[in-house]
Amino acid sequence: MIKLINTKRSKVEKELDNILTRSSFDDPEKLEKVDHILNDIQNNGDEAILNYTAKFDGVKLSKEGILVSPEEIEAAYQQVDKEFLAALETAINNIKDFHKRQKRENWMNVDDDGVMLGQVIRPLESVGLYVPGGTAAYPSSVLMTGIPAKVAEVDEVVMVSPPAKSGKMNPYTLVAADKIDIDKIYKVGGAQAVGAVAFGTETVPKVDKIVGPGNIYVTLAKKLAYGYVDIDMLAGPSEVLVLADNTAVPKHVAADLLSQAEHDSMASSVLVTDSKELAVAVKEEVEKQLTELSRRDIAAQALEEYGAIILTDNLTEAVKITNRFAPEHLEVAVDKPFQLLGKIRNAGAIFLGHYSAEPLGDYIAGPNHVLPTGGSARFYSSLNLDDFIKKSSIVSYSKEGLAKVKDKAIKLAEVEGLDAHANSVKVRFED
Repeated sequence: MIKLINTKRSKVEKELDNILTRSSFDDPEKLEKVDHILNDIQNNGDEAILNYTAKFDGVKLSKEGILVSPEEIEAAYQQVDKEFLAALETAINNIKDFHKRQKRENWMNVDDDGVMLGQVIRPLESVGLYVPGGTAAYPSSVLMTGIPAKVAEVDEVVMVSPPAKSGKMNPYTLVAADKIDIDKIYKVGGAQAVGAVAFGTETVPKVDKIVGPGNIYVTLAKKLAYGYVDIDMLAGPSEVLVLADNTAVPKHVAADLLSQAEHDSMASSVLVTDSKELAVAVKEEVEKQLTELSRRDIAAQALEEYGAIILTDNLTEAVKITNRFAPEHLEVAVDKPFQLLGKIRNAGAIFLGHYSAEPLGDYIAGPNHVLPTGGSARFYSSLNLDDFIKKSSIVSYSKEGLAKVKDKAIKLAEVEGLDAHANSVKVRFED
């Protein structure tokens, strides 16, 4: 069961390291398998896609069946309920509104001597969205990856996702993709899907960037494909850290810890608090609520191996541990959460206050739920509009403007031993 650690009696660093390094992106055996798959896709295209779909998903597709047809999308609408469509609409509007606020503008600065410097923003030409699938439905992943791409005005947005045993894709996933105007949807998952959009096949187009979460094989495939295409990040198992004081409600905190633990056996749920009473109450509440979950075996394993309740002397120490952990999701369940916000340096998404449950960020609030894990929030951000654009610098000099800086430019080129660089400036004044 979940461990209770008192920082007075034990060092917490070892426990944090155990959690943060739980997912390795350097597994030689898995890397070799993924590399073989990518090479096969690169050399054999659609034929390799069909072979791996049969092998890993148990589905025999035709070459024509890789692309989802309009008829399949139409049929999906008949399988979803009105309540889902209403919830989807709210989520789409909120996510779209949030990401519209991230838009950047082109800019240009003109000096009196005719020197113009600026920056031009352009959307990427093509993006591939990876959406987990098979037996599960992840329409939220469609929205979180597809909406910012559409807001950024990417020319072509395609989606890859594994089919179910029936050979069909999940209807909720299909409807979500159609609602946000994904251009094309392909029934291919796993490392082979990453290879398909990284290199292109007869049916699946090559893209400029791949975004979206997946299992370890998908993540390793993105790692190996980086350079041929851009990627968003290397995302590991999900995690939540709740930073709480004695005003937090044990039942709420326990529910939030379990909401992450049920993801998979490698998910991490951590409570950091300066209240012994809360720590003990949450531990008891976790054990109580666990028995009521349909995925209790998965959650129990995750809590035992990668869960922890950390008791600190004070909130200052609790914040320090939080920043060390750099959690994917951070809940600040304290009396005055905004007073701590300025002290939080590292977190993918921050949920402030007792009613800001983390699942709101997963589905409906608007900010992106594709977030850095494993401590990488120290240097990565959540998926955002900047992931779907590129920036070009603009440089325009008049002769007058160049004359003012030519000697300095020549000097720097000469120091670096690059005579041709220096001459490129000199020749413009020889006449």
